[in-house]
Amino acid sequence: MAAGSCLLLLLLPSLVIASHSPPGCKIRITSKGLDLVKQEGLRFVEQELHNITVSDLHGNEGQFHYNISQVKVTDLQLAFSDLNFQPQQHLVFNINNASISLRFRRQLLYWFFYDIGSINASADGVHIYTVLQLAKDKAGRLKISNMTCNASIARMHAGFSGTLRKVYEFLSTFIVTGMRFLLSQQICPSLEHASLVLLNSLLDTVPVRNYVDEHIGIDYSLLRDPSVSTDTLDLDFKGMFFPRVREDQELDNHAVEPVIKETERMVYVAFSEYFFDSAMHSYFQAGVLTIELQGEKIPKDLEVLLRATFFGTIFMLSPSVDAPLRLVLQVSAPPRCIIKPSGTSVSVSAFLNISLVPPDRPPVQLSSMAMETKLSAKVFLQGKALRVQLDLRRFRIYSKQSALESLALFSLQAPLKTLLQLSIMPIINERTKKGVQIPLPEGMDFTREVVTNHAGFLTVGADLHFSKGLREVIEKYRPVPTATAYSSSQPAEPSPDPSSL
Repeated sequence: MAAGSCLLLLLLPSLVIASHSPPGCKIRITSKGLDLVKQEGLRFVEQELHNITVSDLHGNEGQFHYNISQVKVTDLQLAFSDLNFQPQQHLVFNINNASISLRFRRQLLYWFFYDIGSINASADGVHIYTVLQLAKDKAGRLKISNMTCNASIARMHAGFSGTLRKVYEFLSTFIVTGMRFLLSQQICPSLEHASLVLLNSLLDTVPVRNYVDEHIGIDYSLLRDPSVSTDTLDLDFKGMFFPRVREDQELDNHAVEPVIKETERMVYVAFSEYFFDSAMHSYFQAGVLTIELQGEKIPKDLEVLLRATFFGTIFMLSPSVDAPLRLVLQVSAPPRCIIKPSGTSVSVSAFLNISLVPPDRPPVQLSSMAMETKLSAKVFLQGKALRVQLDLRRFRIYSKQSALESLALFSLQAPLKTLLQLSIMPIINERTKKGVQIPLPEGMDFTREVVTNHAGFLTVGADLHFSKGLREVIEKYRPVPTATAYSSSQPAEPSPDPSSL
């Protein structure tokens, strides 16, 4: 029994490590980024509080009867506000000493005097303290999972006019007290609906699992709940590409886990070698890493050199000496990405098959040579799209048949490298031109991007920019209202992602 306990203790660290899947993509939002979110979020909160609906207020005190209706918020002053990270609670939104101006319709009866009109009122010393808890939902999407709110109003004043102004001021305590209570009771439900329903509909626009092109897709599901410190919020994404022909395929992640230490920019996005390896592995599994050149696509000087090199073989095939040549470049194994502080490169192994294609006859293979290439990769961000520009750095061809044949192919080294640079690389870069979207909500983009290489991963530091307001995006994806009243204890179901599978 003791031996079994000791063995369990020895295995426990390895089990903990195994359960922690390293992310292929990691995003860090810093306090500077949160300040920008606060500015846009404050405008959104003002808009929500403007739409507060206050129930009619009516009652009597002796011979004084009153009815208050059509309460409208006319102005808000939310100058003193803070949005901060807070460990365990994630986000704290605090508004101090705010003021809310109101206008409502009055119907007053005092003995035989009946009066109707409008009243302007103001609530001062408004304090709103809100805590938003962020978590990963079942689909792996970031959501506001819970919200706690506390709102209070220190003072409220109502301005009366007319012949009965003195009477109104004497009896206004009943009206002001009731309005103060009703208004304070409406603030938190309004913000709760704005957070758990409306802001979650904004988070629904973050791509989680979607298609990149007709061949591959990407999985941006969160691996775990956010990690929050006093200055940063870190999100670990799976960051794995998959072939559309086998969407359930999983590629084990053995790459170095990205570590973000910087906090100078608003946001940092880190990508490990696994992120790029899974993309190339998916393209390989999809069977699209093959390029065929024939006829006019083969440079004339290269064709002459190839015919001279294989002249003996071609001559033996007479009378098909003038048959067109065909070059087929096929990747033989998934390419591998290597990220170093000095730069990013991609290693590719492939076969180059050279054949004659006589009319109305089966192709005749002249040679099949192995190729090893190393490509330099320039990774950059444009908008929300991560793009890669590839360039040929090193190139080598050889024969797996014999060293003598490899020596005979030496004269083809330079012209084939030129072919790759001028004909093949543009085709590849055209395929990678579109890039892949980074998981940010709609309406939010990157600016002033800087790419930094590390050992095994790279980071993109950037600032954030709102190309669309929160209200604009939320209205676009606003959930359809249901007959059932919204319950504050149970978050509403998230709306479907318009860009998801």
